[in-house]
Amino acid sequence: MTTPMLAQAASIDHAEEVRRGERFEFGKNWARFLKVLDDRRIEQAQQSLAKMLGVKDLKGRRFLDIGSGSGLSSLVAHRMGASVTSFDYDPTSVACTTELRRRYANNDPGWRVERGSALDADYLATLGTFDIVYSWGVLHHTGDMWRGLDLAARLVEPDGTLFIAIYNDQGAWSRRWARIKRLYCSGSLGRIGVSGAIIPYWIMRGLAADLVWLRNPVRRYTDYGSSARGMAVWHDWHDWLGGYPFEYAKPEAILDFYSDRGFELRKLVTAGGSVGCNEFVFRRTSTAFASFAPGAMAQSM
Repeated sequence: MTTPMLAQAASIDHAEEVRRGERFEFGKNWARFLKVLDDRRIEQAQQSLAKMLGVKDLKGRRFLDIGSGSGLSSLVAHRMGASVTSFDYDPTSVACTTELRRRYANNDPGWRVERGSALDADYLATLGTFDIVYSWGVLHHTGDMWRGLDLAARLVEPDGTLFIAIYNDQGAWSRRWARIKRLYCSGSLGRIGVSGAIIPYWIMRGLAADLVWLRNPVRRYTDYGSSARGMAVWHDWHDWLGGYPFEYAKPEAILDFYSDRGFELRKLVTAGGSVGCNEFVFRRTSTAFASFAPGAMAQSM
């Protein structure tokens, strides 16, 4: 568990990275999202998680949410019966997750919310291991994705599940997006310029596609959460534009990485040739566990 002193130091580090334009303030975006969160979006998120994990409930399971963001995924895991531990590097994201625990779970002690970094091996070693380790669209924003992927693997119990989502490597397109995201995070002018140029383009492109295929263009936005884990389109747009640091990988690179660590792929949903996230559900084999015990985490990294 993080001490108040360590949490304060980490908050200072986070604020300095934001000031230098090296990190997007995900938490502020999530705080705005909580204003539109409702029961319908929560149900959509729960259906999405249950479908990917192939379960109806999580009763008796220990669930770790690495980079909890708004806290929505932690909330649905809690509703499905899991004992939940959530942590995030962004202090405002920690506050958002804490607010959801207060609002929907009556501050249940079976749902822990902490401040921590996915790259801090000493902190992660204090958490133990979990039946399900979940990190959707987070580890590619840490600034050291492969280290984050490795450390996350060490938190999974033998025969446990790892569910991650990582941006798809689209070569030049991905490198171009990295530059755009850095510009967005550079300050107010960069944020206004990027948003003003790209969001209207997305709106017009979507409208044109809907007209060609004779679809109701309004439903693109009203039905958005059903295909996006309960998210809201406006907040997702800014999450994408500002999501920096930004790394990515081809599906086969992720598969090879975890195969070498004794994980078996159970489910894969690709981004369909886009720069969006590929989703992976892995099972950790019992034979691999001894080589990657959490007690050896800090010494090996």
